[in-house]
Amino acid sequence: MSFKSNIATFAGKSSYWFLHNVLKGGTSFPGKLAMKLDPDVLEQLGKDYETIIVTGTNGKTMTTALITQTLKEKYGDILTNPSGSNMAQGIVTAFLAHGQKKSSRKLAVLEVDEANVKAVTQLVHPKAFVLTNIFRDQMDRYGEIYTTYEKIVAGIKLAPDATIIANGDASIFSSVDLPNPKVFFGFETDQDKPQNDFKADVNTDGVLCPKCEHILHYHAISYANLGDFFCPNCGYKRPDLTYKLEEISEQTPSRIKFTIEGKEFAINIGGTYNIYNALAAFACAREFGVSANEIAAAFAKNKRIFGRQELIHYQGKQINIILVKNPVGLNEVLSLLDTEKNHYSLAALLNAHHADGIDTSWIWDGNFESLDRDKIDQVIVGGERHKDMAFRLEVAGFDPDKMIIESDFDQLLAAFAKAPTDKIYILSTYTAMLHLRQVFADKGVLKRRIN
Repeated sequence: MSFKSNIATFAGKSSYWFLHNVLKGGTSFPGKLAMKLDPDVLEQLGKDYETIIVTGTNGKTMTTALITQTLKEKYGDILTNPSGSNMAQGIVTAFLAHGQKKSSRKLAVLEVDEANVKAVTQLVHPKAFVLTNIFRDQMDRYGEIYTTYEKIVAGIKLAPDATIIANGDASIFSSVDLPNPKVFFGFETDQDKPQNDFKADVNTDGVLCPKCEHILHYHAISYANLGDFFCPNCGYKRPDLTYKLEEISEQTPSRIKFTIEGKEFAINIGGTYNIYNALAAFACAREFGVSANEIAAAFAKNKRIFGRQELIHYQGKQINIILVKNPVGLNEVLSLLDTEKNHYSLAALLNAHHADGIDTSWIWDGNFESLDRDKIDQVIVGGERHKDMAFRLEVAGFDPDKMIIESDFDQLLAAFAKAPTDKIYILSTYTAMLHLRQVFADKGVLKRRIN
């Protein structure tokens, strides 16, 4: 390391130690401090690591966690940024915080914000890119999906030898000719479905052919615009899949069983979107030499992670916190709730900070009307934009006179404790989730974030 990098690293690690051990909580500040002293400190910190970059709109945090867990089965200690702090300063903090333990291979699995792929790639020289999906998300920041993909491609072009491990069911990921080795994963199409020829629902985004802009057709759709697509105009179609989901044998809000390469796997989390996350992790692990049995063992150990179907037990209630941030993700979560067999209470927390997306109009594209209201015994609404969310739910058919609307987060916890059901599902935007977790931490229910 250069003298400047050594000073930056020392300052960053010292600040991390102080924040973590004295103030009992860390932030991205150590990374910010180190980068201020040496803007290229990440290059020095990551130079000995084989780095895997995980990016895309939805599923980055869960996919990163699953990849990390699977690689641990074979290689031991893996460096990662587990709390979803996916900007450059958060990634630097992850390196500063990592104490190298026993490992047969120095690997780093990094969740990276889509707009930061180029900046991070310039410094860490990745071995692989894992691409989850691209949907409309925070359009005030990213723009349309094609703009988002251009940001990712700009980073990939800096690492032409890195393997691209991409969701083959997303038409955008095979649309740009890149020299990189490519591996695609997706849902296998039933033998009778290649005869199918249909279009996605009228409100689905990302269904124009990326080659000729004709409307794509499908043999099968898993959800949103993901599926076995083809263009009847120019012949563009889904690439051959290297790793395929063959069957889903069980699906509940808390567990999924599915088959890949003839072997059954299980993860203790619900939602079709999480099958894609598991499939991405499977594909990445196999490319890095991890066996199917090792992957199965890793999946069996997977835990609910920060804000992604995170389970909290409070005052006799089982509270499930689920991050929502865009229409596709929201609708998949609503589909997940449809698999709940028991009565539950529903909470919706809406903020509109930069990290959430300042435009909240996306909630109107969420299909709240699909929810089985007979199973929902109570609705609780909170967050800084609680009025917007309450009105959206009223339009969806929920009785406003029976809603509990509370902007104070301490009072929200009191409402949760008094809820008439044992199960509570909380759908929350990012900063509202952070605020809620802070309140739980203040009460000793949760540990404070350390990254």
